[in-house]
Amino acid sequence: MKPSDNLTTEQHQPSWATGCLLIAVVTLGLGINGFLRLVEIGVGLFGADSGGRIIIVWISLAIGAAMAGIWFGLTGGTLRDTALRWLAGLPLPAILVLTSLLPSAESQLQMVIQAVICLCYALIIIRLTRCSPWQWRWLPAVFSSGLLMSLPWLAIGTPGSWLDTGLALLTGGLVGWVGGCLLVWRPPQSWQQPSVSVTIRLIEGGGLSVLLLILSRALGVNNTALLFLFSAPVGGWLLLTLGRHISVATLVPMTILFGMFFFGVPLALTDSDTLITLLLFSSFPEGFHLAVLAAIGQAFLALIAILLVQFVRNPRIHAVGAGVIAVFGLALIIGGGRATPQGDRWFVVLRDQAVLRDLATIPDYDQRRMAVYQRLTNHALTTQADLRATLNRIGVRYTPYYLVNALEVEADLPVRLWLQQLPEVVEVMPVPHLRPLPVGLLTSVGNEPPPDETPWNLIAIGAPEVWARGIRGAGIIIGQADSGVDGAHPELRDSYAGQTPNGVDHTYHWLDPWTNAPAPYDASGHGTHTLATILGNRVGVAPEATWIGCVNLARNLGNAPRYLDCMQFLFAPYPPAGDPFRDGDPTRGAHILNNSWGCPADFEGCTPKSLQPAVQALRAAGVFVVASAGNDGPTCSSLNAPLAIYDDVMTVGAVNSAGQLAPFSSVGPVTSDGSLRPKPDLVAPGTNILSAFPDQSYAYADGTSMAGPHVAGAVALIWSANPALIGDVETTEQILRETAKPYPYSDGDRCGVGNGVGAGLLDVAAAVQRALTR
Repeated sequence: MKPSDNLTTEQHQPSWATGCLLIAVVTLGLGINGFLRLVEIGVGLFGADSGGRIIIVWISLAIGAAMAGIWFGLTGGTLRDTALRWLAGLPLPAILVLTSLLPSAESQLQMVIQAVICLCYALIIIRLTRCSPWQWRWLPAVFSSGLLMSLPWLAIGTPGSWLDTGLALLTGGLVGWVGGCLLVWRPPQSWQQPSVSVTIRLIEGGGLSVLLLILSRALGVNNTALLFLFSAPVGGWLLLTLGRHISVATLVPMTILFGMFFFGVPLALTDSDTLITLLLFSSFPEGFHLAVLAAIGQAFLALIAILLVQFVRNPRIHAVGAGVIAVFGLALIIGGGRATPQGDRWFVVLRDQAVLRDLATIPDYDQRRMAVYQRLTNHALTTQADLRATLNRIGVRYTPYYLVNALEVEADLPVRLWLQQLPEVVEVMPVPHLRPLPVGLLTSVGNEPPPDETPWNLIAIGAPEVWARGIRGAGIIIGQADSGVDGAHPELRDSYAGQTPNGVDHTYHWLDPWTNAPAPYDASGHGTHTLATILGNRVGVAPEATWIGCVNLARNLGNAPRYLDCMQFLFAPYPPAGDPFRDGDPTRGAHILNNSWGCPADFEGCTPKSLQPAVQALRAAGVFVVASAGNDGPTCSSLNAPLAIYDDVMTVGAVNSAGQLAPFSSVGPVTSDGSLRPKPDLVAPGTNILSAFPDQSYAYADGTSMAGPHVAGAVALIWSANPALIGDVETTEQILRETAKPYPYSDGDRCGVGNGVGAGLLDVAAAVQRALTR
């Protein structure tokens, strides 16, 4: 490599005092930035918007600039060049982090924008550094080391669509291009001279490690950049080792390839949807935990690659090694069943939705449900015909829906842009779809004994008084859409609608649209806990009600189509492999749907109106829909996600054992759809709730997810007490509001009348008494 204008090692050998100070500066800077990374996670975990993350990243970059400035002032020659490279790289993450202003569900759009930013930045760096034209050469050592570092990702990762994969590799290569031009501009001294001191080499290796940390500081979607925190410190040393064995003409091609392997492969094989803050502390082995292990594995294999590059100089050996590693890596991902690209998906809502108001007055309940089903399906088949024909013609896969007149389309960004221009389409939203994991999920198990007396929350709402009258929910079917259900739990086993004298029959009673599991299961425990609060033998409000179930939160992340899959099935169940449009039977469906979930636009893609036609249709059919308010309180207007925001559902907030509003309980008014609608409608116990958990265990839990089931159970008791009210959603809501206990604390209306606790605290004893007089 041609020597630069840098002075020689002897002229700028730092003293021990200066060296110690430099080490202290870098250590302090990295320590502060590591702390800020934790703060960044906390900002997301507690619901702050993207602006908070941007500010934290900018603060960390400002601290990095100050550290680089101190280094620059204490050194000269090639050591000062290290600081100049840092300073030249700092603007890139400062710009990249702005893409976090987009919802995290828009991962493909974010990657497109990041690729464009990296390209523009590379062109600017080329211009400023006068990065000379470079010459492509076959570099076996780069391929062998890059493929070696890729093995952990091939072992655990799954590729996105072809566009996702291409964008990831392109972005990684562009980042490598930026780094290459900075190194041509200010090359390390150990690349220019046959021998340098150990001190210089240590400083330059550490300097390149910091440079990689800087360039990757805001790379990727959600928390992807955290992964490079584990691998970049070793990656810098590998880059330094590779550069010592090539000429200046091939430096940029080398760094481009290095960037594709080092940054691009992790971006391509990591499911960014599993890296949202909500899932960071999920039970192992979720995507984030596995990705961290892969990043650590990448760092470990980079250490091995350093030794191979340093001591194995024969390019033929590296070429053969690259081929062997490539075959082994493909075997890992193909053998694991994860080689098929997981295409992006879009939820396409049509402008023409079915009108059902006239059907709501049909007096016979089953006839009304059937009439609503038939009109919905016929309307969807008619209005979707042209769009379906077009999608068939161009070879795009899709799934049609009727409860909302919509389709889930499997395609990339260009198809989405086309769909948005169609006059019959009202909106197109992203569908985060979790990619397969290499291993199964661990099942969460509670650590509490079963109750030996009636839990406090059931006493608080007056359930024992209703049971004493022989009213326990018999004849009412609950539809549970959640993480699943442990159907073998003693609290729930006997109340499963699939229990027959001849054994268990899951037909018409269970659906798993995520994995097609044939029988009820629950990995996280959330669904088991909430359903048992509705109808558990010892912990439930309505212990003689029955249930049918569906999985819409298999890994604690949903999307509009999966929520809709479950709502359609619970309204009109159909047999396995059946057609929801043709084989649904609404007379077998649930009377009451419990929804202890929300669909936020940021990371699940739902817009405020995306699921509104579904709840309107369910109400017209006489299905009572309960929705938990959400856990984003106490800020006013924190109740902001479907289904809780809709007027057609009963939204439930949470109170503690003293009857006071829980701080986490979301409150209105609803501003996300511009309605300023007061919400929630009622409050119910939602803290320290003991209920069932998988593997015949029990656990305490807090959240509005725990409050909503109390109201679902209360409706089951009301309808069981007075079957004439079944399907009369409006009257039932009126009874619940009118009989609610007044809220005794001053914070109930701090966000406006009705925007903290609604009508008050659920009183099921008074509600059933009122229902019996109807």
